[in-house]
Amino acid sequence: MTDVTPVDPMSVDPERGPAARQRPEDLLAALALPTQGRTFSLALPRFTGMPLFGAHPPFDVTMYRTPAGLRGDGIEPWGPRNEVNLGYMAETVSGTAHSGAHVDALAHMTIGEDDHWYGGGNTREHLGDRGPRFGDGAKLPHFVTRGVLLDVPGYRGIEALPAHEPVTADELQAVAAHQGVEIRAGDVVLIRSGYLSQWPDPEGLARHVTAGPDISAARWLLEQGVVATGSDTETYEVQPAPDPGSPANPQPVHTLLLIENGIYLFESVYLEEIAREKVYEFLFVALPLKIQGTTGSMLDPLAIV
Repeated sequence: MTDVTPVDPMSVDPERGPAARQRPEDLLAALALPTQGRTFSLALPRFTGMPLFGAHPPFDVTMYRTPAGLRGDGIEPWGPRNEVNLGYMAETVSGTAHSGAHVDALAHMTIGEDDHWYGGGNTREHLGDRGPRFGDGAKLPHFVTRGVLLDVPGYRGIEALPAHEPVTADELQAVAAHQGVEIRAGDVVLIRSGYLSQWPDPEGLARHVTAGPDISAARWLLEQGVVATGSDTETYEVQPAPDPGSPANPQPVHTLLLIENGIYLFESVYLEEIAREKVYEFLFVALPLKIQGTTGSMLDPLAIV
């Protein structure tokens, strides 16, 4: 008989991070959380010209096939015997995987002279003309786990945080205590800033843009053992960074969580409805699209209670 070395259940897949090592008993515990049978969508509809992070390409939906177009082009998808005028419509969708509610793949952010990312990926060895081949969107795990909402403006008694407002570890702990929830290993923690309460008004969004967790909050979340965290903003972390360090890093939270520890980041998650309903603990379900070469995935995540 060939000797087989048992796999360490706590080992981490370098292309998928800690979220991929969920134990069966943890999954079953998460599935047991709902008691009401209510679902909340944590995404807003996407549309042509929707507001996006400034460096991203625009989101666009364009019709590719229409009944009139098929006739005009003389195309007969089903052949000439079509006495009922059967037609169809199909579209192309153009935009980044980071449009609307989405999750960052581990290959999304790079750092250093070698442009490396989590797990040892780097642009010299792992980036082709069709995107990264290591830690890309095709490797994203599914997320079926306990979710926790930390409603920061609700705790402060305001509609939304001011633009560029940092959220510290101390405040997150205070919010959790105020709401009567605890953060556990394996959780997905969603942090509300109130930004999407203004959607899609550009002026309203500008008054509340890029508030979010600072590096102290990121360290605290990491210490609690979360496998992912997210917010309702396009950048997750507060911008500009109040403590960029030396040498200066404009996104220290992304660096600590995503690049150094493989903790997934969700952005542009719609949290207004569950905040109004005071849903602070729930079954969180998000199933990324497995598309090779992408650096993330659009989502329609659910909170189930």
